[in-house]
Amino acid sequence: MQHTVYTGGLDQYFIEQLFRLPGGEMRHLENIRVSQPPRSRVLLWADLKHSDMGEIEKSNSIPEIERILCRAMLASDVPQPKQRVLLELYTNLVLFCKDQHFNREQTSVLISIIKNVHQFNTETPLNNTDHCLTYCSELLLCHSVRRPPFSIDLFSSEQVTQILSHFINMYMRHYFLYKYIFTPEVQLDIALSYIGIPEDTDIEETAQSESVAGGIRESERETEMDGEVQQSAALEMKATATDSLEQGSSPKSELRTIVQKEVRDEVMRLSAQLQQRLQDSADQLNNAISKLETNIQVKK
Repeated sequence: MQHTVYTGGLDQYFIEQLFRLPGGEMRHLENIRVSQPPRSRVLLWADLKHSDMGEIEKSNSIPEIERILCRAMLASDVPQPKQRVLLELYTNLVLFCKDQHFNREQTSVLISIIKNVHQFNTETPLNNTDHCLTYCSELLLCHSVRRPPFSIDLFSSEQVTQILSHFINMYMRHYFLYKYIFTPEVQLDIALSYIGIPEDTDIEETAQSESVAGGIRESERETEMDGEVQQSAALEMKATATDSLEQGSSPKSELRTIVQKEVRDEVMRLSAQLQQRLQDSADQLNNAISKLETNIQVKK
């Protein structure tokens, strides 16, 4: 069964590019990891209360549904740019529930399930598609089997199949867009230091001090020399200083070249591995989606 899909939050968000931090500011992140899904629990009336569902059932326009969801789910009258994306997600869920003729309890629980899965998804900038699918399945199972107080039977097996199909098409297909919007960008910054090798500032300061000392000594000699001797001595001093600087910086330049080459090769290797992993993850997700769609078609 097809249903109306409302779009606008994602497009507006990317057009305005409001996901960027002011001035390109980057935050320092620690303990970046993929956590395990939390334990599933009953989410009846967790976010949308009975009164909220009554107002949604009476509303016939998308702006009215948005107003109710914005107040109940986002605790705000005017949504922020990121909240617009969530508001679009929740609005599409309400439209889906109306098309499937879900009751108040089922609609409230489904929106809370997707909200919890989204929160778990955006806890880390790393890829956790498998964990998100597992968590969503566990939450649906928790609301499909009567086993109080651990689970309740709100959804039938056919409704669970429809919900999973909708979740894959409306959320998991845009998984990386949600990840891109709601998680910070991660960049690897490598700093190298070598023991026993002076830094560039040390070499420059040493060269400057030697030049100053040589200039002082030469000025004392110039008082005892005539004009021609002074010029020849100055030329010899400049040539000697240039040779000494070249000899002192040559090993440093060679080391810098070697290090830059090794770092460049390593970065290229890591980039290739990262691209391959991303491609493998995308292929696995597409395969999982194709299998689920095939199973759904077979059941129909």
